[in-house]
Amino acid sequence: MTKNCCVDKVALKERPDCCCVLIVVASTPTFPAMTRFLRFILVLGLLSLNALATAADTIVLGMGCFWGAEKRMSELSGVIDVEAGYANGDIGGEYDAVLALERALQRGQTSKRNHAEVVKVTFEPAKVGLETVLKRFWESHDPTQGNRQGNDIGTNYRSAIYTNNAAQQAIALKSRDTYQAALTKAGYRTITTEIAPLKRFFLAETYHQDYLKKNPNGYCGLGGTGVRYPGTPQAAAAVSLDIRPLDAKALNSRRQLIVFEAADCAYCKQFETEILDRWKSEVAVARTFSAQPPVSWALEKALFATPTIVLFENGKEVSRFTGYNGDKPRFWKWLGFHLLTPKQQKIAFERGTERPGTGSHLDEKRAGTFVDPITGAPLFRSDAKFDSGTGWPSFFNPLPGALTEHVDSSHGTRRVEVRSSSSGIHLGHVFDDGPPPTGRRYCINGNVLKFVPD
Repeated sequence: MTKNCCVDKVALKERPDCCCVLIVVASTPTFPAMTRFLRFILVLGLLSLNALATAADTIVLGMGCFWGAEKRMSELSGVIDVEAGYANGDIGGEYDAVLALERALQRGQTSKRNHAEVVKVTFEPAKVGLETVLKRFWESHDPTQGNRQGNDIGTNYRSAIYTNNAAQQAIALKSRDTYQAALTKAGYRTITTEIAPLKRFFLAETYHQDYLKKNPNGYCGLGGTGVRYPGTPQAAAAVSLDIRPLDAKALNSRRQLIVFEAADCAYCKQFETEILDRWKSEVAVARTFSAQPPVSWALEKALFATPTIVLFENGKEVSRFTGYNGDKPRFWKWLGFHLLTPKQQKIAFERGTERPGTGSHLDEKRAGTFVDPITGAPLFRSDAKFDSGTGWPSFFNPLPGALTEHVDSSHGTRRVEVRSSSSGIHLGHVFDDGPPPTGRRYCINGNVLKFVPD
């Protein structure tokens, strides 16, 4: 049993599901029993291959970035395998070629059609029907966005269903109309999903396969509309996400941080745990699954990764921090450059020192807390402050966990530098000539302290 793709190398690359069986039976009059046995094995093998072929079916789906799509579809019971790939474009099937063509398309330098990032889903029809597979497809992304999916923009991120036969095509079209009715009722636009026969499929590079299994903290921009496919039980539906833009009336128009997130985004969850759950900064912060700014507000350019943290002032983007991988000092330094004055920045980020007697809070004696000017995290209580006569605010004890200590060998001397543990900014130095009960003197630059009275 042979297929054309078995002798066509190009076709074999495009259709790696093709298989070839070559069985040679030597029939001789000397061994009639052996000949009959080998013929029996041949028939049995062909029957087994035929049974395997009818037990599984495949369909190719485009849902934006194929990393998240692969993970989402593989979680469906009855799905045997999910493979990332490229489909229905005019070029070869390499990741770099797809990206290069997309850049050329955006510059108007070519009219070639690009591939869509897709997943080939192999499933057992006896366990999960095609309509159920398509339910998961519709609920797991936003099929109304055209050539984009969330923060990923380009024709290679288009929503698509590529079918293998007329029966699949009919089911796909029917499912689209069914889901469109639900989307329309929920206030969404028209579905833009391309539904067409599969013409070309290339398997993606090895490092793209099972990407989120191998990289559990990897980027995944996939997010559904939160609208269930009609007839889908609540428990089986995809995670409901509100992707409507934030209401500008509920935000701080003067200065507002907005965190743009995505479903199944490990770095978004890490940012939440390490930054947002400890948020004490005076800057207002809000979160959204929408890729759009609040109505009447403006982004400088489209978003392309999550999480992206954007600082808005007077409804316009001032700056953005794209991506987060646990580097807290880098995030706080980015924010600090927009909150601190140049004089404060020199102390905080360049380990500068204010002239004695010129800093803030030297004579502050009210009951209260001195906090980090960027994060708002508490550093010292006022009852630990004393007059050291040095010209800098001095404290004999910090709040627990507020500071980190570092050896400073600059200027030809050996000192101990202290930094804020929340933001990593330079505060000053600590010496062993302070008053009881600690005997320590934390000599701090007043300009990088903020005082919050009780």
